[in-house]
Amino acid sequence: MGKRQEENYTHTNFDAKTFWWVLLIVGFFIFGAVSATEDYSNGERIGFITKFSQKGRYWKSWEGELNLTQTGMNTSSLFDFSVDNDSEYTYVIKMIDSAVNNGWKVKITYHETYFKNWLSNRGETNYFVKDIQILDRTTLGNNSSTVEEEHPVGHVIDTVYVVIDKSELFKKK
Repeated sequence: MGKRQEENYTHTNFDAKTFWWVLLIVGFFIFGAVSATEDYSNGERIGFITKFSQKGRYWKSWEGELNLTQTGMNTSSLFDFSVDNDSEYTYVIKMIDSAVNNGWKVKITYHETYFKNWLSNRGETNYFVKDIQILDRTTLGNNSSTVEEEHPVGHVIDTVYVVIDKSELFKKK
């Protein structure tokens, strides 16, 4: 094989590799565009909102954290969520802010996106709150004075289960 033929062969091989890489990258983006969905999952979560702030480096978004509850007890499970920048949910933002400041128990309704938030321009998470419902307006953790302080009313804040082992009661020390 002459020197001129080797140069042509190498140049043609390089073009084939470039073609396959470009084809692979374009295929990846086409797959992402076709498989992207707005409603990957829908759901509801119940708990107390512990953090809610507007943050972001390039796009400011409302981000929050919900401390989940199960059967009246707080858990250590946290659920991070965002309020979608593409939608105007001023009511939701105001209610979440009130729930944080007053310590209200809430139920949030959300939808999860899949492959639709590449640049995090809609929010930092893929879980976007659509609606909020106040379940309990007791002032858990609220330090401000209210009318209830003048007339205290009892209510359940949390439930504690105690298990007593009878064999431990009869042991003498």
